[in-house]
This record gives sequence, structure tokens and C-alpha cells, in this order.
Amino acid sequence: MDKPDLSLEEAALAFLTSLPAEERKEKQQEVNRFVLWYGKERRISQITPVAVASYADSVGTAGGDAARRLEPVRALLTYAKKEKFIRSSLAPHLRIKQAPSKTAAPAKPKQQTALTADDYAQLKSQLASLTEDRIRVAEEMRIAAADKDFRENAPLHAARERRDHIEARMQEIQATIANGVIVEAGKPAESLTVKLGCRVVLRDLASGKELTYTLVTKNEADPLNGKISIISPLGKALLNQTRGASVKVVAPARELRYQIERIE
Repeated sequence: MDKPDLSLEEAALAFLTSLPAEERKEKQQEVNRFVLWYGKERRISQITPVAVASYADSVGTAGGDAARRLEPVRALLTYAKKEKFIRSSLAPHLRIKQAPSKTAAPAKPKQQTALTADDYAQLKSQLASLTEDRIRVAEEMRIAAADKDFRENAPLHAARERRDHIEARMQEIQATIANGVIVEAGKPAESLTVKLGCRVVLRDLASGKELTYTLVTKNEADPLNGKISIISPLGKALLNQTRGASVKVVAPARELRYQIERIE
């Protein structure tokens, strides 16, 4: 008799239930972490070697004792193969890549993103909200999947699209947080040089017109309201400059020159 096509959550529950109480307690946290990472409603039979290797990479880059964290997941995959929930052995793909040798070319550093404390808090709040949305969508998918006529199951298809959108946005936010650097916006009154949070009054050296901009992070940028990112061409040119300095920005049509009149 064929084994039922279990969800990853159901397979994980079966695995943990098969363990002695003490061993179950030791393995449960890491098993649950893997289930949430992959998606608890997804079929365990659909897990691919690439997905397993990707999870191992994510654990390896997170630091700590990666081998110890991967051991419960390896045990879950071994159990799944033994119980014929999966056809091929996936446990061997759950390995940590070896660190490059000293003679290897240095890895290109990841581009960091400047974040204020408010940016960071907002991103964490969005991530928590999306996590709740994903749980609700998973329940919608479970209910929709109860209709065995998958050919015309519009609610199921719509729920899957929402899930994919949510997961894509969650990955984007997680990457921003992982590569983010918390910066402190200085008090403008105490600023002697242009930095994040400063309000800068410029004079266009070609027209004589005064322009006012506030330097903000990428997430807060709103050029129409005078808020420019510190990673924009003008933001980069102004950063760390002092009052009276002249700055140059190369635009597609022409070269722009400004003089810093005031830093507020």
C-alpha cells in the first residue's frame, strides 16, 4: 500500500512522536525551524535536494554550531526515507559547505543598507504581520484543497499566488534586515558635517536657486518632499561635507554643481 502524501508538518509530527520524550525535546526546536522555513503545508514528497542544500547553507551562514543544528533535520529526512514518505535519500544533501582555502579569492562583501532604529522596527513589524498572513493563507489553502476538483479550484490557485507573494516579500525583508546596519541620526543642531538626518540648504551654482534637502535612509526617501537617500548620487556627494563646500553631481543631461549654504 502506498504511503499517504503527508505535509511536512504532518511528517515532522510523526517523526517527533516516534522518539523517546527526552530525545523529542532535544530535536523539536530545530525540526520546527526547518518546517517553518520550507512551509509546513507543503508536501514532504516534493522536497528537492536543492531545497535541502539551501537550508543547510542558511544554517551555515547564521553562525553557531551549524552541524548540531542540522542533526535533527537530518534525522527527520532519514526517518522520512525509511517510512517511504520520500523516494530518494535527502539527508546526504544536508551538509555545510567547506570554507574557502586561504589561497582562494576573497568573497565580494555584501552591500549593506543603512537603517535607522525606526526603519528596523518597521521592517520587523512588517515581517511579523506577513508571518501571520502566511499562516492564514495556509489555512485557506487547506480548506480549498479539500475540494478534490483541482482543475477549476480558483480559491486554491489564488491562495497559492498570495502565499508566493507573501514569501517573496518576507525574503526581501529578511535580506534587508540581514544586510542592514543600524545608524544613528545625529541632532541637526549639533551637526558640523552633513550626515544622516541633516537638513541641508544648497545653492545651485548655475541658477543661484536655493534648494533644501533632508538626508534619510533608502526606505524613507521621498524626493518630491525634499527627502533624499544617502545612497543617491546627490546624497553621496553631500555626505560628510561641511558648510561652504562645493559638490558636483553628474546627471544624464548635464553636470550639476551646488554649494552648501547651511547645515540644519
